[in-house]
Amino acid sequence: MHIGVTGHRDLSEITEMLVRGELWKLVTGYQTYGLVGVSPLGEGPETWFASAVLEHGGVLEAIGAPTAPSAAPLLRQARAVHRLAPGLDPTDSLLSLVDELVAVWDGGPDDGIADAVARAEARGTYVHRIWPEGSARS
Repeated sequence: MHIGVTGHRDLSEITEMLVRGELWKLVTGYQTYGLVGVSPLGEGPETWFASAVLEHGGVLEAIGAPTAPSAAPLLRQARAVHRLAPGLDPTDSLLSLVDELVAVWDGGPDDGIADAVARAEARGTYVHRIWPEGSARS
């Protein structure tokens, strides 16, 4: 099972704790055999998800050119890094690699997360929406 991730990066500290817990609960609901987390490894939910997948015993594939400082140790553990050719759409590339998508998203219509969710649903890709009660963007 290949599961991709996208999400807001500007989360409050309390939201970070809530989201990390939800990501862990989601990831550990899958058997480790065949579990592949696909992540752009951006700050916040994308690296938290990748860490949870690895800690649970799954494998990680990175997509794009991760630049977050927290991405370096995760990149060393990735079994593959999918570099994107110039002009390729990162969202389409991510969605082409996954069976399901995790979206850490407040439900707002005005950002790239909303677009990724809409595109995933249009493809028939199941979307796990994570936005625990009490969450807020900073």
